[in-house]
Amino acid sequence: MSVTALIADDEAAMREQLRARLAEVWPELEVVALASNGIEAVEMAARHQPQIAFLDIRMPGMGGIEAARQLYNRCHIVFATAYDQYAVDAFEHGAIDYLLKPVTAERLATTCERLRKRLQQAPQDIGAQLAQLGSLLQQGTPPKRSYLRWIQAQVGGSLRMVSTREILFFQSDEKYTRVQTATAELLIRKTLKELADELDPDEFWRIHRSTLVRVDAIAEVSRDLRGRQMLRVRNYPQELEVSRNHSHLFQQM
Repeated sequence: MSVTALIADDEAAMREQLRARLAEVWPELEVVALASNGIEAVEMAARHQPQIAFLDIRMPGMGGIEAARQLYNRCHIVFATAYDQYAVDAFEHGAIDYLLKPVTAERLATTCERLRKRLQQAPQDIGAQLAQLGSLLQQGTPPKRSYLRWIQAQVGGSLRMVSTREILFFQSDEKYTRVQTATAELLIRKTLKELADELDPDEFWRIHRSTLVRVDAIAEVSRDLRGRQMLRVRNYPQELEVSRNHSHLFQQM
């Protein structure tokens, strides 16, 4: 008998990423529903009766905590969150499990192993833990902002998911933005300004009005014969120009 699951996340890319990861670490698991908020999750759970619900904590309308209050006696709950302050020790060994986004295969494998054991029992009463988690959410510390971790690029008839950790730089290319990795060049329709607003400023620096570079990919900054700062990234042969407006990023030069 197959095990069934529901995934609820307001980001389509995160839903698909989790479904793909689950297919890798638990091929027998059947994802029977995908929901974009808590209301949909509750409705789809009533229709499909999944044994497991993966719920994003922050969703518009009804969030994951409220959805879990309505579902926990009907299925096993796993929260997914981009905010590590919610990944508290109280939940590490309790009846509620959590996944920190973006989800890694190693951490998901641990969660799946726990779920396999819990499926042998009826879902536990986690009302007290939900109340504790709800209280944490209402406390003063604002959550860390969630930044873009994946880029979706159309390649032929397929949608390719690219982790920001693979990207060397973004560069404006007329109506498109070029996404450069060590092995591929892709085009997306999102503008550089939109990307600059959505990416972690500690992960990507704007070095020119047309270029965003991943900081970890920077190998060297030098000056050419005209005095311009030129930047070289790892695993890419061409240099990138650093504009005067952004030269303060490399003040020691």
